Amino acid sequence: MAENREEILANFQGITAIEDVAEAIYHLEEANWDLLAAINRVMPQDGASSAAQDNDTHDVEMIDDDISVITPKTHPPDREDRNQASTSSPNYNSHELVELQVHYNNKIHEVKISGAATVSDLKKQLESLCGVAVCRQQISGLGGSRATAAAPLATLGLPHNAVLRLKAADTLMADDEVAERLTTTYVLHVKMDDKEYTLKYPGTKTVQEVKNDIYSLTDIPSRHQVWTGWPTVTGLDETVLAMVGLDLPQHELTVKRAPTKQQKEYKRIIVESSDSENSSVEEIEDTAEGYTGEDDMFVDLVQSERLQPLMSEHVEDEALGCIEFAARFRSRYGPNTPNFFEGTLQDAIKESCLKPAKERKLLGLYLHHEQSVLSNVFCAQLLGCEAVLQTLAANFIVYGWDLSHPDNNNMLLTSVATALGPVASMTIRSIPVDRLPALVIIMRVRSNTEIYSVINGNVGVSELLGGLVEALERFSAAREDEARLERERDARQRVKREQDEAYQRSLEADRAKEEVKKQQELERNQELERAESERQLEEAKKEAERQTAARRVPAEPAGAGAGDVARIRVRLPPPHHHCLERRFHASDTLAALLDFLASKGYPQEQYKVISSWPRRDLTMESHSSTLKALKLYPQETVMLEER
Repeated sequence: MAENREEILANFQGITAIEDVAEAIYHLEEANWDLLAAINRVMPQDGASSAAQDNDTHDVEMIDDDISVITPKTHPPDREDRNQASTSSPNYNSHELVELQVHYNNKIHEVKISGAATVSDLKKQLESLCGVAVCRQQISGLGGSRATAAAPLATLGLPHNAVLRLKAADTLMADDEVAERLTTTYVLHVKMDDKEYTLKYPGTKTVQEVKNDIYSLTDIPSRHQVWTGWPTVTGLDETVLAMVGLDLPQHELTVKRAPTKQQKEYKRIIVESSDSENSSVEEIEDTAEGYTGEDDMFVDLVQSERLQPLMSEHVEDEALGCIEFAARFRSRYGPNTPNFFEGTLQDAIKESCLKPAKERKLLGLYLHHEQSVLSNVFCAQLLGCEAVLQTLAANFIVYGWDLSHPDNNNMLLTSVATALGPVASMTIRSIPVDRLPALVIIMRVRSNTEIYSVINGNVGVSELLGGLVEALERFSAAREDEARLERERDARQRVKREQDEAYQRSLEADRAKEEVKKQQELERNQELERAESERQLEEAKKEAERQTAARRVPAEPAGAGAGDVARIRVRLPPPHHHCLERRFHASDTLAALLDFLASKGYPQEQYKVISSWPRRDLTMESHSSTLKALKLYPQETVMLEER
């Protein structure tokens, strides 16, 4: 089988001129290693037959020659990105935020960073957040070889709330040394029995990705591979080649199939075929020969030693039970497993189905049962398939639960009934044990969250992928419709909100104008009151001064014929046209005349008293001078002028 695949791979590369081994393996696996079907997938169907014929005439190099592996084993989003990049400019939006969940030291750190930020910017932020220096950071889940230091995060095709795992390297290296190692091409010389492979990888490749590529070349699953030559590094599979400590210019490795153990117990196993309702019974007879790794594609024989259950009996806390299930599932089946959601079922529904339409995902409820003969095959082969893992990671929130114990089964059914209703609970209850494991696909369409389909465990990889793709297409169409409705609703609400805000601003402006008007009116009234008060005070003061002056005026002489009487006539200023007249004793002083005028409302501070001849201002004269001395005797006419 392995030799045939090597020949098919070499022929495929020679015909299609695809030098990238990982991409070539991806196309062949998608075509079930059918050479003609794989060629039709990648070669133009019109106007390119001559090119295909030309390629057919070329010599085909064997797989033993140098192989340059640049991209991950299977990565459809990468292929789409490359195709798009060759025809048009990138369609990513660098202004959107990239939301990440970084697992480090048993803690989850939520990171929000601009899509235009580079991988280097992310590492600097993780250094301040987690305390791990950039030169010691080893990040898995970031995009493999595409995650160079200068690569914008928006170009890596990361899903919403992508999960990254951060690990601190054991040794400290300078930034320039890290950059040099990551950009170095490492040559791995792998020996297997009588075959040799020379593989070239960039420093950003992980050891697990190398093992997956070896599986495609040799048909030895990664869990059955026994390696010699890898350096001793904690968490080797998750470590990139740049941090492993490989020899340069070439590192020698040896791989072989793990020896099979002698089985002491064999049992009669009923395997239900997905192609027919009839079940076939196969009798496994006692034999001294062990099964090879290929036999695991059909059934794993029960060993005498008991495996640790995926979930404890009598789980009391749903969230803790889910976390325990995820940890034990990964421990049993290795790193190539789905990233299970850690929390309650209600939390998983909120995270996947109850978000805005453009952020919504499908919910995959994985139901496990230890008593089902399909469990090991489904978990190791189907859920471990790279295409399945990528589809689940990009479009699903996966929630896992073990139904083996009745109490745990009842807890899940209760949660499903509470979150989705009794119909969904009955659907799960009706799944027989011999059809478990099962993947229940839940989606939200038109405000209803319900079960869309149930993929039972008695299917193959193609049926599983087909079911996932079918659900994804249905979900994508519904999500696009709901996203459009949400955009229209948001637009209407935005217009209404803007109108309300404009009305409120206008109303507030009117209120402000009214307040200003009231304030001005109040200030004007206060000014009038103040002026009136001052006027009244001034009038009262003048009246008091007038009365005081009147009291100081001497009595007027009784007769006009007396010899010492001075008759004073006073002309008032315009607009008055009459005169004041008063008799004084000739011995009276000028102050008496001024007091008289002040008593009539003409104080000397505001008015001048002018004599007719010679013209002079009497207020400037000595107030103690007598009228006679001032020649105002026996009669005189004076004029009042305002100062």
